[in-house]
Amino acid sequence: MSVRPYRDIIRRKSRMIHVGSVPIGGDAPIAVQSMTNTLTHDVKATVEQIQALERAGADVVRVSCPDEESSAALKDIVPQVKVPIVADIHFHYKRAIEAAKNGAACLRINPGNIGSAERVREVVKAAKDHGCSMRIGVNAGSLERDLLERYGEPCPEAMVESALNHAKILEDNDFFEFKISCKASDVFLAVAAYQQLAEACDYPLHLGITEAGGLMTGTTKSAIGLGSLLWAGIGDTIRVSLSADPVEEIKVGYEILKALGLRRRGVTVISCPSCARQNFEVIKTVEILEQRLAHITTPMTLSVIGCVVNGPGEARETDIGFTGGGNNTHQVYIAGVAHHRLKDQNIVDHLVELVEKKAAEIEAKKRDEKATEPAEAAAS
Repeated sequence: MSVRPYRDIIRRKSRMIHVGSVPIGGDAPIAVQSMTNTLTHDVKATVEQIQALERAGADVVRVSCPDEESSAALKDIVPQVKVPIVADIHFHYKRAIEAAKNGAACLRINPGNIGSAERVREVVKAAKDHGCSMRIGVNAGSLERDLLERYGEPCPEAMVESALNHAKILEDNDFFEFKISCKASDVFLAVAAYQQLAEACDYPLHLGITEAGGLMTGTTKSAIGLGSLLWAGIGDTIRVSLSADPVEEIKVGYEILKALGLRRRGVTVISCPSCARQNFEVIKTVEILEQRLAHITTPMTLSVIGCVVNGPGEARETDIGFTGGGNNTHQVYIAGVAHHRLKDQNIVDHLVELVEKKAAEIEAKKRDEKATEPAEAAAS
């Protein structure tokens, strides 16, 4: 009997769309996104928050457009940022048209909620004219009344039916450049809805556990819900919904993808919880290291282990390793091999220096390889 390697995740085959320059679905990397919580018409504050999300690694950022002032602000916001902007639209079809004209790369909208067939056609035309994709956003907390009456309560079947009904409206208007989400605050409900939706269509899926809670609660629920789906190969873009600084959503999103080996960004710190065997203050050291290394975007691994029980073994598997030793003298590993010893007082500064040096070497190698590609292609 053949056994699939335990680390293999076989992604669901979905069609590819684009949100601006970012491909979603197909074999594209799983995109990480967040949403601003500033007043969109406050251009300065919104731009600053989007730029902070860009620095954290956001691929896409969504902004709310509840009024004409907000959709008009996109004209000033979009030129000042690098990531594609999704305009969040509810009910007001004119806001969708304005957002498309003013630079939005995608419209988050439920076509069935914006009125007549003619209004839908106008929105689709604006999207086509301005190169916008769309996201159909189904939420368990705002299902259509007729579905609630028929099913009695929010359930996976009702959510999927809602999504497919909205999709058909776009399909009937010859528009297929869209992704779908089926969010719920209940992990079981959301996961079941996405599982059923994944079987029912080939559109790219945007994953989220909505209203997940604060930083700790929301991270836990999102890791369980999104992690379960991603592990099963379902999902093309994600948002971790937290009642916290939106930058934290991007950080958690990447940590979930990194844990599953689906995407890597920045330094992955492998550290022990510490115990009586520790030979330096592991928890404090790791806390400071994570802050000091937040600017590194190059994928790397760093192990920080308090003693020699697991330290050497972890160090063998990481780019840089650090293991606590006796007499305030510790062992540093480079590429899995014992390299040199280090005294207590220099731990953080020394490790930061090593990581920055390694990151610079990796990036230089990438640049060299990229520079040789045209010449190699021409020669062949």
